[in-house]
Amino acid sequence: MKRTSHLFMLALVLIAPLQKQQVWTANIDQIRRVARMIPGRDPLRINVLKFAESRRAKKFSVKGAPDEPSVQARTVFQVVYADGYVMLDAGMDQQVHNFFGRGVVEPYDLESAKQVEHAVRGARAIIVTHEHGDHVAGVVHTPFANELAPKTILTRDQVQTLLTNPQMPEIKLTPEAAVRYNVVDYEKYLPLGSGIVLIKAPGHTPGSQMIYVVLASGREYLFIGDTAWHMDGVRNIKGKDAPWIQEDENTLVAQLSWLNGLYKTEKNLFIIASHDDEQRMDLVKKGILGNKLE
Repeated sequence: MKRTSHLFMLALVLIAPLQKQQVWTANIDQIRRVARMIPGRDPLRINVLKFAESRRAKKFSVKGAPDEPSVQARTVFQVVYADGYVMLDAGMDQQVHNFFGRGVVEPYDLESAKQVEHAVRGARAIIVTHEHGDHVAGVVHTPFANELAPKTILTRDQVQTLLTNPQMPEIKLTPEAAVRYNVVDYEKYLPLGSGIVLIKAPGHTPGSQMIYVVLASGREYLFIGDTAWHMDGVRNIKGKDAPWIQEDENTLVAQLSWLNGLYKTEKNLFIIASHDDEQRMDLVKKGILGNKLE
């Protein structure tokens, strides 16, 4: 018996070095096929609304970038169908917004925040790219949480973070509250409806995901949440350099490399970084994104 145990341990030692951590990957052609799995009419257009901002040097958003002023927009997106709409991210109230200023008062547009609240309440469904306060507080830290939970889709990883390790006390979920939300768990891709696919992309947070959307016109969008705070991170395959966040850097580099390849080759696909204010203004100006919520 003792000899058998020794042989078993030796086998573990020999096998362990051969086991490598799986590198994150995705395939845009597979994602496109998944987007067609659920029959129905595709969405018609996508709107964006900026309701607040943080002002931080660009060097924090993109490693190696100059120490120059930069605006991080706080945004939500609205995917509009002929008979309703889906919200991507849910905004936040001013109390949660103040957390991000770390003692500095930063711009928060009360009127725009009210528009976000109204749009979230009118949505058919709500999805969040990840479990940080500026993306999820609008369905967690709100007087309307009980109303919004039944139409909010959270992933298992997002809920686990909100239960055990929330970014701030305001967004902590209790087990009793968590069961009110629609909680999903998937391996790689999840079709959410006609033209919408969730893409598992942990790295920035355990529950981070990208969201692919294709319109009836054929135009494609890929919402990457906080995989990059600025599109220069995608263009240059450079991660963040912000000491106040903890990320899986190797996984993020793999994601940025994949996004960089799409950026260079897929001219009908618009990669959207949630906080890139320069990109937001440019896409609104070009009519790629609408500048108001419906």
